[in-house]
Amino acid sequence: MRKVAREVRRIARGRECDLLDVGCGPGSLARLMPPGVRYHGVDIAIPAPAPNLLEMDIIEEPVSFRGQTFDVIVAQGLFEYAGEFQAKLFAEIAGLLNDGGRFVLTYQNFGHRKQEIYWPYSNVQQPGDFRRDLSRFFRIERSYPGSHNWNHSQPGRTFMKVSQARLTLDIPLISPVLAVDYLYICATR
Repeated sequence: MRKVAREVRRIARGRECDLLDVGCGPGSLARLMPPGVRYHGVDIAIPAPAPNLLEMDIIEEPVSFRGQTFDVIVAQGLFEYAGEFQAKLFAEIAGLLNDGGRFVLTYQNFGHRKQEIYWPYSNVQQPGDFRRDLSRFFRIERSYPGSHNWNHSQPGRTFMKVSQARLTLDIPLISPVLAVDYLYICATR
């Protein structure tokens, strides 16, 4: 989440902007946003109602937020569960971005060496397949692993967390098998 927040700060560059967090949960990302970023979120279950959060099932109804468009849209850990609705969601999100807007998202590395955790997900794709589908709707400006770990989970040891906190490198031969997930920064086509 901190890497996503850092990317949003880089995109905003101190300007005021509107951000939509798709699959926001309790809206935790809002606490990491700089001044000037107006945070909005949608999720199937909002634990504490707020004017900037909407409860909606994005599979049953189009992704939206009261007819508003956005400078930045974020989706963390969402597309692993999108299944057959992935393309629909990409198209809806692309339609909500302002000119010059950015879409920041994460996606699990299903090419990781340790595959036994894949059963909980409904949208298991190799990184190249996911990237190809994403490219149909967006221009991918950058992508890099969110973190690396021998096990397919976020690093738990302090040294590993700290050493990877600012790492934004895709390391040939290592990342394909040890990246936990990938972070993508995309623009509209």
